Amino acid sequence: MIADKAYASRGFRAYLRRRGIGHTIPEKRDQQRHRRRRGRRGGRPPAFDREVYRKRNIVERCFNRLKGFRGFATRYDKTATSYEAAVSLASFLLWVRSV
Repeated sequence: MIADKAYASRGFRAYLRRRGIGHTIPEKRDQQRHRRRRGRRGGRPPAFDREVYRKRNIVERCFNRLKGFRGFATRYDKTATSYEAAVSLASFLLWVRSV
């Protein structure tokens, strides 16, 4: 799971560890300061893979571009099949524009 700083709480990380879910979540600055201020009792920083987190940005930008299509953003389609067709069409149009 790749998430942003909003999901950086210790409880959420512990939940993911209990379930055996690998995660890449950056640590908030105030949490870093608090951990450092505690010294050795603060523990080690949580694992964070910068390269994996950068790939998250690509996916997020793609979703933001897809939201530019009104039907996709508001989800007017009633069935999953027609919604999937709308997503495929919007993705194709974005791809054509980039070529």
